[in-house]
Amino acid sequence: MEASSSGTSETERQPCPICLAPINDEAYLDRCFHSFCYKCIGEWLSFVASKRSKPLSSFVCPLCKGQNSSIIHGVYGRSFQRHYASKDNTKRPLSDAHMLRFHVYNTNEDIGHNRVDVLQYWKKRKYLQKNTWVQNWLRREIQAILQEEDVDIILCHIYGTVESFMKKQEREGLSSTAEEKRDVFRSLLANAARPFLLEYTDQFVNEVELFIASGLNINAYDKACMKRLGWPACYEVRNNNSKTSELSKCNGVRNSDLRTSDLSDQDENSLFLGDDCDPDLVD
Repeated sequence: MEASSSGTSETERQPCPICLAPINDEAYLDRCFHSFCYKCIGEWLSFVASKRSKPLSSFVCPLCKGQNSSIIHGVYGRSFQRHYASKDNTKRPLSDAHMLRFHVYNTNEDIGHNRVDVLQYWKKRKYLQKNTWVQNWLRREIQAILQEEDVDIILCHIYGTVESFMKKQEREGLSSTAEEKRDVFRSLLANAARPFLLEYTDQFVNEVELFIASGLNINAYDKACMKRLGWPACYEVRNNNSKTSELSKCNGVRNSDLRTSDLSDQDENSLFLGDDCDPDLVD
């Protein structure tokens, strides 16, 4: 506690190197980590950019003269915003659907993994059935966790791990038990994701297994999760939400895939089993 208080006091004493007043709306640079008022460093970046004929890929810190590529600001918990040197590369905000998933990864509530007999998915070899939604779903989950839009390299690595494992099962057949297959899958997925998703990895692995075992599409799975969390069932990501439309278009995901609608009670039970539900509903 003392270290935290000391750190806070030290930060409060440090003025913004540009305006020399106490820092307001703190922002820091992504490489040298020097702090400024977001407005001050934003204006500095605009001034530097105005002196160049081409978009910037990096800019000099006005304090240490070190090169940086972006400004980090709006830090709240594990989320933050990034303002890139090039205006052309400035990030667009993620959609409402992404923020809902981000909330799922930051809640302590169990949204169903212990209430779903996912082992049936492995015992009945349902992994041999092609899941047409998993790649788009993985993209959105990774974007939501990292609060980054460009996750193509990470997606390729994680999705490649999933696809490679599933294809291997097609060749091996019944050479191992369902429990063994499940353990190997979870271990491979965790090893692939952990360098990127860090403390979110274990929950991510649970969510991936839940999604593929459910057999639901993206919007149906979302609605089932929302019901389990007690969120309003009438919520949907609106088509006229420009943020959603832009992100969906760029990711190749239809808005209909992001809306949380058209989930029947039977569909929900197939994902989240109630205390009195028949486990065979997950078949």
